[in-house]
Amino acid sequence: MFKKSKIENKLLENVEKLNFTLSKNNIIELAELLGNKKQLLIRNLMAGMAKGIGIGIGFTILTAILLIVLQKIVTLNIPVIGDYISDIVEIVKNK
Repeated sequence: MFKKSKIENKLLENVEKLNFTLSKNNIIELAELLGNKKQLLIRNLMAGMAKGIGIGIGFTILTAILLIVLQKIVTLNIPVIGDYISDIVEIVKNK
C-alpha cells in the first residue's frame, strides 16, 4: 500500500540497532534496578557477602598450600632456609 521512503527505512534500521544494543547490554534492566532502591540494596548486600566469603575461602586455601610447601622445604634440611621456615611454621601452628 504505502512505500517507505529511504529515510524511514534508515530510521527503522537505527531503531532496531538501538534496541539490540540496549537489550545486549541490559541497559533497560539496569535502569529498572536503579529505580528500585530496596532491590538494589539487597543485590549489593548479597554481592558483598559473596565476595567476602570467596576472599576468605581463597585466602585460607592459599595459606594452607603455602604452609604445606614450607613444611616440604623444611624436610629437605636446607641449613639456612630450613631453620627460618621451621620458625614460621611453628609460629603458625601455635596460634
